Amino acid sequence: MGTLRLEQQIAFLLEADKLKSVLRRTPLIDNSRQENSAEHSWHLALAALTLFEYAPEGTDLSHALRLVVVHDLVEIDAGDTFAYDPAQYESKDERERAAAARIFGLLPDDLALHFHEWWREFEAMETPSARFANALDRLQPLLLNMHSGGGSWRMHRVSRRQGLHRMDPIRLWMPDAWPLVVDIIERARAGALIVED
Repeated sequence: MGTLRLEQQIAFLLEADKLKSVLRRTPLIDNSRQENSAEHSWHLALAALTLFEYAPEGTDLSHALRLVVVHDLVEIDAGDTFAYDPAQYESKDERERAAAARIFGLLPDDLALHFHEWWREFEAMETPSARFANALDRLQPLLLNMHSGGGSWRMHRVSRRQGLHRMDPIRLWMPDAWPLVVDIIERARAGALIVED
């Protein structure tokens, strides 16, 4: 292993530390502060380990872990795009592609290629592992919002319809968890944590 390779790997790891400073809209369950994107990625990795039995057939757990750990690194440059903000979504792809090129470009070429491919695979949602990772990416903020008294749902007046639409990957790829999602959304509606359609 060459010195340059190790220097590139260390530079990437130091850059990745910046993900701890990217705040999401979702609060922690205790409402003490907003979750950061690094915490979100860790929580998804833990969810993948915990909920693997509900993954689509053909899911590779190790690969799903790669996808959830890598998927939000682009937010170092692109910021967190709030799920219920259509205006932010207009520039999301362009911002995140540029971020992926720069951030993964810090790595040696072979690793840069792998990380870039994992990020694209997560976004495309075409493989069982990516579908599982995406379903978890929807489930985790649902749980935090519900157990923090509405969190970003209340702040941004998210509707029942919007909530269910956002959770659709769970319906498609973790169908055993869908009744839980519907129950949470209905309890949130009944408790005025989300608004009526």
